[in-house]
Amino acid sequence: MAATKSQKSSFSRISSHLNSSRTPELKCGPNGTIFVSSGIPDLDKILGYGFPLGSLVMVMEDAETPHHMLLLRHFMSQGLVHKQPLLYASPSRYPRGFLGTLPQISVSSKDDKSRDYDSEQEKGLRIAWQYKKYFGEHQQNFDSHSDSKQEYCNKFNLQVPLERHYLSGQHIDCLSLQGCTNVATLQARCTTFLAQVPRNDGGISCGGRIAIQSFCAPQCEYSDKEWEMLSFIRSLKSMIRSSNAVAVVTFPPLVSPSVSKRLQHMADTLLSIKAIPDGDIELAKLLTGYKDMVGLLNVHKVASFNTQVPVILEATTYSIKVPRRKHLVLECLNQAPIDGSSGSSYGTSGSKKASLDF
Repeated sequence: MAATKSQKSSFSRISSHLNSSRTPELKCGPNGTIFVSSGIPDLDKILGYGFPLGSLVMVMEDAETPHHMLLLRHFMSQGLVHKQPLLYASPSRYPRGFLGTLPQISVSSKDDKSRDYDSEQEKGLRIAWQYKKYFGEHQQNFDSHSDSKQEYCNKFNLQVPLERHYLSGQHIDCLSLQGCTNVATLQARCTTFLAQVPRNDGGISCGGRIAIQSFCAPQCEYSDKEWEMLSFIRSLKSMIRSSNAVAVVTFPPLVSPSVSKRLQHMADTLLSIKAIPDGDIELAKLLTGYKDMVGLLNVHKVASFNTQVPVILEATTYSIKVPRRKHLVLECLNQAPIDGSSGSSYGTSGSKKASLDF
């Protein structure tokens, strides 16, 4: 009888076509999904790993706050740091000037070894670490993320502009939507851009990024052509899915409710930004840390590929904070104590001890 192949241990790690040491900008998630970072560590944790390759992210703007620009800035900066191709479209007359407002990597984040986005997964694999000898050559791929010089997601400083060398020598395309009579120009530019997104040896795209700001803004002459806008988003979603890039599109609340609902339905990941009214006494009593909040982020839908199991989040509304106007932080909303004080517990005061009757 011919000798049969030796069986691998049940603890052996299946080799992946994606080598994280060569592509630190990509991360393998569940069900074989490949992710790119949003550029915001807290948002990556909320969504699981970030934005899946091939997904369309829609962001609903708020008329009273421009905080959707914070999401775009971090998304674009993270891509440029990882040398990923970028297409930026804006209703501004000179969209390339927006690149000068992108934030720089925070110095402290380079030495922050506690930033490990696979911590929960690694906890579940502690027992398997006892069987290192069965991993063989694949062991290097198992922990290459922690040893790589580049981080999957960086922490950015909003007070420092992105260094100029990140903006030069890369495939960066900027397009002004001001005065565009139709979306054909934008669609042609997206098609050309996605055709030039390189792929690595494993056949996976390196993660091209498309950022479209205020897609339905009144500065665009096509803003009253609702059917053309919906057709473009549908076409963009199809192109993104086949090219394994990621597109983030923001749109203002100026479109009709029917168009807004259709845009939300076509999104793989759906986010919205809300302004916090100044001096809202009732809301300040209800939430802790209200004075540090600059807005609210709502997560309406999370992309779920290669599975029929929906993603269930611990919370859907998060506060947006910018401590010292430097770093963007997302936190769960916490209810303040009933008496409105920060040091006392529910139903008790800080100076008296509650008596217990048995």
